[in-house]
Amino acid sequence: MRLTSTLLTIVVGSVLALGACKKDEATSKPADPVGTVGPDGIRRVAIEAGRTGYKPDRIPAKPGEKLILVFTRTVDGECLSQVKVADGALTPLPMNTPVEIPVTAPASGDLRFACGMDMQTGVVAVN
Repeated sequence: MRLTSTLLTIVVGSVLALGACKKDEATSKPADPVGTVGPDGIRRVAIEAGRTGYKPDRIPAKPGEKLILVFTRTVDGECLSQVKVADGALTPLPMNTPVEIPVTAPASGDLRFACGMDMQTGVVAVN
C-alpha cells in the first residue's frame, strides 16, 4: 500500500509540474527579435553581444528603412567590446550598457556589422 501511495504521489507531482511548465511556455512572451517602432517611425532593434555572438544576428529590413541598432554587451572579453557597422568606425560597447547606432538599410543586399576582431558578425538584410 505504501509503495502504491508513493508512486501515485510521484505521478501526480510529475503531471502537475509538466502542466505548470507548459502553462509558463504558453503565457511567456518571446523576445521580439525585429524590434519595435517608436512614435518617430524609426524601428529600434535590441541586439545582445553575448557568449554566442550577436542575438539576433540577422535583422530583416525594407529598402531604405531607418533603424536604430541597440547593442548591449553581456560578456566580458576583448572580442565583443567593440562593434563596427558597415564601413563605419569602431564603436566601444561597455559592459551591460545599451549603445545606439542609427543605420539606414541599403536599397538591396545586406548591411554587415561585426566585432572589433571581425570574428562575430551579423547583418541587416533587405527583403
